[in-house]
Amino acid sequence: MDPKNLHPLSTLPEAELEVLLRKALEETHPPGTTFLEQGGQPAKALYLLLEGQVALLDGEQEVETLEAGEFFGFPSLLSGEPPALSVVAKTPVKVLSFPQEAFQRLLMYPEVARFFGQGLVQRVQLRRVPEPSLFAPVGSLVRRPPALIPASATVEEAARRMREEGISSLLVEASPLGILTDRDLRNRVLAEGRPPTTPVAEVMTAPLFTLPVETPIYEALAAMVERGIHHLPLTEGEKVVGVVTHTDILLNQAQSPLLLLRRIERLELERYSPEVASLVESLFHRGLGGVEIGRVVASLNDALIRRLVKEAEAALGPPPVVYAFMVFGSEGRREQALLTDQDNALAVAEEGHEAYFQTLAEHVVGGLIRAGIPECKGGYMATRWRKTLRAWQDTIRHWMEAPEPQALLDTQIFFDFRSAAGSLSLKPLEEAVLEGSQKGVFRYHLAQASLAFRPPLGFLGRVRTEEGFIDLKRHALAPIVALARLYALMAGSLAKGTVERLKAAAEGGTLSQEGAERLEEAFRFFFALRLKHQLTALRQGKEVDNRVLWSALTPGERRRALEGFRAIAELQESTARSFQLR
Repeated sequence: MDPKNLHPLSTLPEAELEVLLRKALEETHPPGTTFLEQGGQPAKALYLLLEGQVALLDGEQEVETLEAGEFFGFPSLLSGEPPALSVVAKTPVKVLSFPQEAFQRLLMYPEVARFFGQGLVQRVQLRRVPEPSLFAPVGSLVRRPPALIPASATVEEAARRMREEGISSLLVEASPLGILTDRDLRNRVLAEGRPPTTPVAEVMTAPLFTLPVETPIYEALAAMVERGIHHLPLTEGEKVVGVVTHTDILLNQAQSPLLLLRRIERLELERYSPEVASLVESLFHRGLGGVEIGRVVASLNDALIRRLVKEAEAALGPPPVVYAFMVFGSEGRREQALLTDQDNALAVAEEGHEAYFQTLAEHVVGGLIRAGIPECKGGYMATRWRKTLRAWQDTIRHWMEAPEPQALLDTQIFFDFRSAAGSLSLKPLEEAVLEGSQKGVFRYHLAQASLAFRPPLGFLGRVRTEEGFIDLKRHALAPIVALARLYALMAGSLAKGTVERLKAAAEGGTLSQEGAERLEEAFRFFFALRLKHQLTALRQGKEVDNRVLWSALTPGERRRALEGFRAIAELQESTARSFQLR
């Protein structure tokens, strides 16, 4: 059997395949050889079966027989955790063994990554574990109660406990409750040269980030990607009742954002956008809402920014002062779609380090361009927008205290700011925004800006098109974003996402509950409709844009769009009356 002819190896460039095959070892083994033990040591190699048969065992029960041409070992390699099934030779076998670093190199190719991602799900299904929907409660993935260890225990005791129980984390009995993971042992103990007697309290993570057991899997998934965490404690009331890992979710979802998140550090930049587009399509067709998908994509973009910042610091040396790499607009609101550009800036602690931060900004902005995220047409990028924190405070106060209508329209995306990388706190900027948002002149001009884009309603409330098309961004999403920003700030909220802002406005009394709910429903519908349109264009090789053909919408979509346009128009009319804008 020639490995070069086997999928997915056959999809690799010939030169790359030759390199990988030179790294592989051909081995023969007798019947009864145990390659992997269920719950034992994680796999150290990817195996390709060239001759013979191996059995996959769940306990003592054989659940599958693998024949020549099939792979094994990849589920454990993907997760870094103990094998879910034992692998034992049934006959004399010949295998090709690829070392772990060769497997990681293989995963840089999208077709190969998809192949093993799909194979991962197929293997797990052999354990008779049904695949839950993305909307199922994340608590359905819990397999056992959490394991606890005293804060005074040593890291040696913790490591032994993890090995004995075949787990990758322990909850630490401290106040507040903490968590110790296998990654902590590697990064905070071994890599730092700490002794085995180190108390776990010194290397644990606390306080815990937790979610309720009833949280939908998609929301838990987004939270884990957003925070870059691999273990998620779940609660019932005040009690932690279990911990799910990235592996639990990977094993239950054919294509997971967590799989791409793990690969971002080594992914070729030019492959990033196609990978994200493939992931978005998978999530969309599995029923995940557009707003939730946008949150996942923004979290992946954050991870890419952190990688580029890390690369820049490695080349330039440690930063001379602390800083924050800020993102604005849809990335700041975590509402990313397929068609987007950059909106970012730098905030630094003090002046005097222009050369360092200019080079860092050029590396990050250039890397994002290579990854398929084009530069901002308005020039709002860190290569041009770089100020000290104090200067940013002064700039924001100037915009809010004496804003000109057009200037505020051009710069209102800055009020969606958040930090994607760096350790400088942006709390002083948030305080400046809250202070300025209570002033009448700012509210007046922000209200005026929220009326800049109107829904396409004409005589008798009929939809007006431009050559048959509707621009969903300009005439549907942008006005809702602007209205939500206005009324959330009026309620004293620093929420960034549009849905969160609408909820904050309703809770703060600046919007009625009914009005907020109608706008949220409209926003979710238009966001998903735009995403559907963009995915269709991408599949057909057409230009990805924000314009949809009105006649191509279904009767139900036209009805919902009309309801959404009316909700926007009614709130804009109410806003115009309240602020005496005509």
